[in-house]
This record gives sequence, C-alpha cells and structure tokens, in this order.
Amino acid sequence: MFGVTTCLRFPGQLNSDLRKMAVNMVPFPRLHFFMVGFAPLTPRGSVQYRAVTVPELTQQMFDAKNMMAASDPRHGRYLTVAAYFRGKVSMKEVEEQMQNVQNKNSAYFVEWIPNN
Repeated sequence: MFGVTTCLRFPGQLNSDLRKMAVNMVPFPRLHFFMVGFAPLTPRGSVQYRAVTVPELTQQMFDAKNMMAASDPRHGRYLTVAAYFRGKVSMKEVEEQMQNVQNKNSAYFVEWIPNN
C-alpha cells in the first residue's frame, strides 16, 4: 500500500486521493478491484542499488512476480492501467514505453476502452 499511496503523500497533478484514482480507473462500479504491481523489487539483504531504466521498470511492472496478488495478469485482461514513476524520469520516455507495452501486448488490454 505504501507505493500506491505515494500520490497522496507527494504533490502531483493527477489522482491526488484514492477516490479520484478509483474514479479515473473504474469504468463500471462492479469492476472495482485493483491489482498492484511494484518495480523494482529488490531483496531485503541487497546492499547494491543500481539505476534502472524506464523500459526495465515498465517490463517489471507488468511481470507476475512483481504483483501483490497471487494472480497472473496474463490469464486475464487489463481494463485500465495507472503507472506512477518517482524520481528523475522523462515523461516522453514513459509515454513511449507505455505505448510500446500497449501495442506489443494488445491482447491483454480490452479494445473497448481506448488508450486504457
């Protein structure tokens, strides 16, 4: 929950509280369950930290090993996705990577919600 609530604790323009995030992401009231993924996940005993690129982060974000639920997202479809990046990250690079993910994995995104 710590990572999900980051947008509540730090200033930003979009989704300033959990209610707004839910309103922006839930197309129908009965489809209101979120599945959270984190990236990068590092072992507790790891002393080394390394810089991670935006492509690596986006790939890890959608990996079943990084999900906080015992569910493989490849067995279903995404209705909407919200990706929160912290740190010095280029918005252009994030948008390009998210577009790449959506284009390469279009079978995992519903077609009836454009730009989901």
